[in-house]
Amino acid sequence: MDLRQLAALVAVAEHGTFSAAADALHTVQSNVSTHVARLERELGATLVDRSAGRLTEEGELVVARARRVHAELDALAADVASLRDEVAGTTRVGVIGTTARWLVPSLLSAMEVQHPKVTVGVLEGNTSTLLPQLAAGRIDLGVINFPAEDPDVVVEPLFDEDLIVVVPSGHPLADNERLSVRDLADHELLLPPPGTSIRVDLDRAASAAGATLKAKAELDGIRLIASMAFEGYGAAVLPSTAVPRWLRGEFRMIPIDGVSSRRVGIGRRRRGLPSAPTRAVIEILHGVVQEQATLKRGIHPVTS
Repeated sequence: MDLRQLAALVAVAEHGTFSAAADALHTVQSNVSTHVARLERELGATLVDRSAGRLTEEGELVVARARRVHAELDALAADVASLRDEVAGTTRVGVIGTTARWLVPSLLSAMEVQHPKVTVGVLEGNTSTLLPQLAAGRIDLGVINFPAEDPDVVVEPLFDEDLIVVVPSGHPLADNERLSVRDLADHELLLPPPGTSIRVDLDRAASAAGATLKAKAELDGIRLIASMAFEGYGAAVLPSTAVPRWLRGEFRMIPIDGVSSRRVGIGRRRRGLPSAPTRAVIEILHGVVQEQATLKRGIHPVTS
């Protein structure tokens, strides 16, 4: 087994066909087919179902491992380079959407100044989509919501964020100066799906107050929920930074009592050490959050 065989299989998985994989690897299709066939013989398993044009279950398993192998090799090269000179290399960071809006610009600006030889790739998503990519090695870090339950991922706290209620002007709740969970239970809300982190916290708080929240719509994505609340479709409980400072509109932001704050953390793969560029990003992230906490209401850095 060698790295060319693993690279060929990963390319087939990512590009769908042997010919497309060959184009991506700048080689010919026969080379890709040979590498995959040799890997199959060594492992004693069929990795690609040629008739269906997709990976087998064994193939999916091997690709997941192969991606982690390549991530470790990239980290090794970056670590060695950092010992000889300044930190250099590439790291890939996934960030939940509402946090990405204010965190990513400051992160990239600080990296340009402090680590100009590091290239940072950013992927926006939600926790449920970022977790599997983190576990599979497609990204090196994830700025994600707690709780993030995956046996292959470890998460350290980054900051806590207050929740607020965003209500359209003219809504029955709009005249309140503060709201409780019981107040919300009397109205239909724009809510995340059951099982997502904020929904779990809201349902727990409602249960403790002897109430049940009613969904006008269940939407998977805080940014989508926020946009619909801003447009007047309904009331929603949102992280405080989901409302950009520059945004003006016919809505009100009202503090809510009885609901715990949202916790956001930095997730990384449990196995393997983060590379030097990735460690640099982690350090910068903590610094950016400390700085932004002085500028934005509702952000509370978590220090170890």
